[in-house]
Amino acid sequence: MPKSKSAKDLLKVKVPPQNPQAEESLIGSLLLDKDAIIKVADIVHIDDFYIEKNGLIYEAILKLFEKREPLDVVTLSETLESQGVLKEIGGASYLTDLVNGVPTAAHVVNYAKIVTQKATLRRLIEAANLINNIAYDEDEQLDNLLDKAEKTLFDVSQKHLRQNFISIKDVLADSFDRLDSLHKDNESLRGVPTGFTGLDNILAGLQKSDLIILAARPSMGKTSFALNIAQNVATKQGVPVGVFSLEMSKEQLIDRMLASEAGIDSWKLRTGSLEDKDFEKLNKAMGVLAEAPIYIDDSAMTNVMEMRTKARRLQSEHDLGLIVIDYLQLMSGGSNNSDNRVQEISEISRGLKGLARELNVPVIALSQLSRSVEQRSPKIPQLSDLRESGSIEQDADVVMFIYREDYYEKETEKKNIADILIKKHRNGPTGDVELYFQPDQTLFKNIDRVHQ
Repeated sequence: MPKSKSAKDLLKVKVPPQNPQAEESLIGSLLLDKDAIIKVADIVHIDDFYIEKNGLIYEAILKLFEKREPLDVVTLSETLESQGVLKEIGGASYLTDLVNGVPTAAHVVNYAKIVTQKATLRRLIEAANLINNIAYDEDEQLDNLLDKAEKTLFDVSQKHLRQNFISIKDVLADSFDRLDSLHKDNESLRGVPTGFTGLDNILAGLQKSDLIILAARPSMGKTSFALNIAQNVATKQGVPVGVFSLEMSKEQLIDRMLASEAGIDSWKLRTGSLEDKDFEKLNKAMGVLAEAPIYIDDSAMTNVMEMRTKARRLQSEHDLGLIVIDYLQLMSGGSNNSDNRVQEISEISRGLKGLARELNVPVIALSQLSRSVEQRSPKIPQLSDLRESGSIEQDADVVMFIYREDYYEKETEKKNIADILIKKHRNGPTGDVELYFQPDQTLFKNIDRVHQ
């Protein structure tokens, strides 16, 4: 039989992590040095304080700071009095004690970090209790339970990124600064540059939280184009890219990237039929790619939940800036709706849009087109050709197709020309961009002809 708890054990009540002295020293430092608030305002939140009265005081300090009013014991007391909480926090004498309790404000950031660390530990305990309750829900699917549990922990680790409703006045100043910066440097892009001039001119780069659908019939170069973008983003911009490859192995992707980076025939690379000059190019390409922040997952049959889990981890470890998924129809929805493929694809597209929003990064998802394209002439893709679900078009912020006339018409004058057809652009113009496609190197290149 388990031993009964003694009176001494019962008295050992666990107190949540806290450091009242650090809270008091933090507030004392803010009163001692009027400029100290600038150093900690984006570190400490009101709900980080364990002692309620300290949270009330910090809230009043932030209000004075936002109004650009002077901060000292007198002005703070007046603010707290106007809010009707001065007596509740211990009066002006408590504020004076806080000032006298710290000899210098030099360690204000250290105090702030202690306060936030203790707050994070408390949230971690709350999350653990919530996960404990989640695990008892035996009627829920296991994948859903695991996703809820991970999201609960993820929310704790990403607390500094969490946002509530924001007043428009708080956004306008940042928006003006951004627009002014774009005006002064009109060559810069608002989003992540793809490396393709015509495409970037229309999209202004790949925008955060956007779901971008890249669709085409087989052999048009979907994977090559997506990898070219990933390479440009990682090698030229230094932006970390996560590639989920459900169709090709990581070795096959690496071969393609090496061929395009080195400018050598991909078939020669795969068969080992290389010349001495090719090895020089190959060594240089390997050096470039080795430094590129590209991360590949080639797990087959990944569902949205698994992808979200891996992407969250990648973002927390490497500050993820772009996700590429090859390709959407190979994913599973993860909710036992496999008998209804249209419904499953709808679930997947909504999940990918949610992933882009949650991680605040652009997501490029490759997609197949239905065979109806082949039944008309010319075989130029349309939005209605998106395979298996109209929800793909609905959820996407950008839909673009690859069309190569020379694939269908051997005598065409547009040899090696790929048309990138931007048929949907939620926040901007649509248009067509011509790129040069070199199939032996799986490489797309800029050309000067752009039609809008």
